[in-house]
Amino acid sequence: MELVCPAGTPAAFRTAVEAGADAVYCGFRDETNARNFPGLNFSRDELAHAVAFARTRHVKTLVAINTFPRAGNLGLWRAAVDDAVRCGADALILADIGLLDYAARVHAGQRLHLSVQAAAANPEAIAFYVETFGVKRVVLPRVLSVAEIASVASAVACEVEAFVFGGLCVMAEGSCLLSSYVTGLSPNMNGVCSPASHVAYRQEGEETVSRLGRFTINRFGPHETAAYPTICKGRFRSAVSNGYLFEEPSSLDAAELVAALRSAGVTALKIEGRQRGRAYVNRVVRAFREALSVLDDGRTVDLQSLNTLTEGNKSTTGAYHKTWR
Repeated sequence: MELVCPAGTPAAFRTAVEAGADAVYCGFRDETNARNFPGLNFSRDELAHAVAFARTRHVKTLVAINTFPRAGNLGLWRAAVDDAVRCGADALILADIGLLDYAARVHAGQRLHLSVQAAAANPEAIAFYVETFGVKRVVLPRVLSVAEIASVASAVACEVEAFVFGGLCVMAEGSCLLSSYVTGLSPNMNGVCSPASHVAYRQEGEETVSRLGRFTINRFGPHETAAYPTICKGRFRSAVSNGYLFEEPSSLDAAELVAALRSAGVTALKIEGRQRGRAYVNRVVRAFREALSVLDDGRTVDLQSLNTLTEGNKSTTGAYHKTWR
């Protein structure tokens, strides 16, 4: 399986390549990609240099242009496609139907991947993108069990990529409006979910209170780790319970499922974390590189040390093992 690794900066890109990535994904420094945070991402010159460096190590560069253009304002997104192709990207990761159409028509022969933001989770939806735009790989949303992934992979005529480690979105990616409702900034169009500009923490007695915009998201006791406030991972109070609705603040860690994902037909394993630093990239990429290297021998690698890099020092296998669905 191909190991697809994140890079939010040129320095992280180089680190990912040197740590053993087969492919590195990144985005431009604007709202055309879904990790549009201050201090992150690439200029055009930086991307061109990154592609050239990766090729000296036989590593692929995948450019995420995976937000949705505004009606009547396609220029920024089409320019991103044109510039990524000009810089020599090995593949473009796209979500918007109109942008896929543009890339397929104007840049015939350019390899296209379907972003997780498209939320294509069944064979019929994936077949549409493959047959209409020539998509070569689909990045599956993090809502499927391993058995469901196997069913999808056996029925589609393209490669399948699945997340294996990092931040966990528990909603339907590309369709979530929670952050938009609270902050006015859309993860699907502006590329920012729960932007730091709207995040605040305050102390109330012994409790740490986290807020997003005008909303209190969580309250943490003196011995609890205060996680980053996103609504889908907030604590809710109702007449019958007080707790987390979908998932506690935690990260995805499917290291124990690498062999099962390969058996299910997964072509590539994706590590999340373009907003994370070089130390994170180095440790996680090296750990999964080692895990893949011993897979054919039937051996496993202890990746427990990665727990210190997870949200709240907690991890989950997410929907891969979910029984509540």
